Amino acid sequence: MTRLTVRGFRYLPWNMTGQMRHLAAGLLGLVLGLLALGPALKPGFVLAYDMVFVPHPVFGPATFGLLGSAPRQVPSDAVVTALTSLVPGDVVQKLLLLAIFMMACVSAAALVPSERLLPRLAAGACYTWNPFVAERLLIGQWAVLLGYAALPWVVRAAAEAGERGGGWRLIRALVPAAIGGFAAVLISGLTAVIVAASRGRAVGRVVPAIIVVSLPWLVTGLLRGLPADTSGVGAFAARADTPFATMGSLLSLSGLWNAETVPSGYGSIVPAGVWLGLVVMAVAGYALWCRSAWWRGLGVAAIAGLLIAGLGAAVPGLLRVAIGLWPAFAVLRDGQQYVAPLAVLIAVGFGVSVDRMVRANQAWTAVGVLAVLAPIAVLPALAWGAAGRLHAVGYPADWASAREIIAADRTRGDVLVLPWASYRSYPWNGGRRVLDPLPRYLDRRVIWNDAVTVGTTTMGSEDSRTRALDPVIRSGGPLPVALGREGVRYVVVDAAFDRGRLAGAELLVNGPDLQLYRIQDLRPVPEPEIPRWIAVLAWIVMLSLTLWSFVAPTTTLVTLFPPLHQRTP
Repeated sequence: MTRLTVRGFRYLPWNMTGQMRHLAAGLLGLVLGLLALGPALKPGFVLAYDMVFVPHPVFGPATFGLLGSAPRQVPSDAVVTALTSLVPGDVVQKLLLLAIFMMACVSAAALVPSERLLPRLAAGACYTWNPFVAERLLIGQWAVLLGYAALPWVVRAAAEAGERGGGWRLIRALVPAAIGGFAAVLISGLTAVIVAASRGRAVGRVVPAIIVVSLPWLVTGLLRGLPADTSGVGAFAARADTPFATMGSLLSLSGLWNAETVPSGYGSIVPAGVWLGLVVMAVAGYALWCRSAWWRGLGVAAIAGLLIAGLGAAVPGLLRVAIGLWPAFAVLRDGQQYVAPLAVLIAVGFGVSVDRMVRANQAWTAVGVLAVLAPIAVLPALAWGAAGRLHAVGYPADWASAREIIAADRTRGDVLVLPWASYRSYPWNGGRRVLDPLPRYLDRRVIWNDAVTVGTTTMGSEDSRTRALDPVIRSGGPLPVALGREGVRYVVVDAAFDRGRLAGAELLVNGPDLQLYRIQDLRPVPEPEIPRWIAVLAWIVMLSLTLWSFVAPTTTLVTLFPPLHQRTP
């Protein structure tokens, strides 16, 4: 530790050992997480768009992607269900959200090629508190953020994949993305392949590692297949949410397709302009002063991610053609999420710029402290639950009553959810839009309309049962007889609906927040399902190799890499 002087911030021990730097970055991430979440940390669940947590979830075929929509929730739902068997569901949600902030800060701080603490903390704060995190949090994509939080670890591991044990280190670094699922793994995998390729070796180790952690969703997704739906290209394309057009917004790490996710006040000229100025400074600092083993690969990955992010907005026809040729290209529709490697570059560039300032003149130490606080000052709307837009609520008693009745019934048959829409705006949830929680809340096969509508564009359903029942529900006629023939035992109505269409069904729960009907004349409908042994095998292979990656080298995720011994040139 350097000699402490008596002026201002020089009282503080800015130079620390590697473990102490990890601890300091983790504490900063925890503080930022507490500040960002605020009312979301109260008892209850935060339900916002795709962020759906429920009390007492249970394992079922849909949990593992064997039934229903595409396996986007695999394996995140299984991990959450397992954790909820040990800890209450709302606590699990809060721990995962806080873990995102802590991991993001620690991983970004560890990637800065400097022994000094201040530059690392500045990078950690920049990576943890920015428009990308704010918009993805507001749209509820916590699983994507989980992979984002560990992306700096993936960058380092990919650069070192050619070394002894490098493949195992990469698997460990990919664990958070693997939990997040397909979108998180695709972002991390694309970054890892480009970084490894820039080193001229180890791609042969990187690709198998990505496949290993992807097996639970990759196997079920390939076996089930996806429809070649090109209608969502325009709906999910990046959009301008700053005065700097679409590409300027993407360069600023914003530009998400949903206008409702823009943090309050961010899109105006002053905060967006100041943030863009910091981004330009960080990119310049990265180009001038960052020369680590991975610097060139990360730069290429950031450029590639930026181009993919703008693909749907700049050349939507090309993306439509690609999806028509191979439906898997649909993963590129929500292109804005691919600016994640650019966020890593910006954070590291911000850190090395601060390092240059502090190293040039110790009087700049106070400026370095302000740099740590700069992201918060530029984007204050992320604080306190995104200015109150994220807060915890409890599920109504009507829901619990319905779940108890359905769980006690041993008769075969499915549950249908009405009205026929994928997203809800419950009064008890403050009117916030949220993906229907009932498929996770109920311990039975739930049929719901998974066709997503964005503006005037509706993407087709991916669930075969939904497609089969869609004409019946849209017909406007009586439902009980037709639903019974389609294997529906219960109907749950959780919003305004013409209940006259359910005349003849038995009303079991009639509360202000939910009504439950039972269909008497039932004809069970067999549903094709992927053989479970295939999913079990995929999970066994993934878990075995992931566990071995931790046990064999006897290291942990936090101490994934040894402390840096070199300083920036």
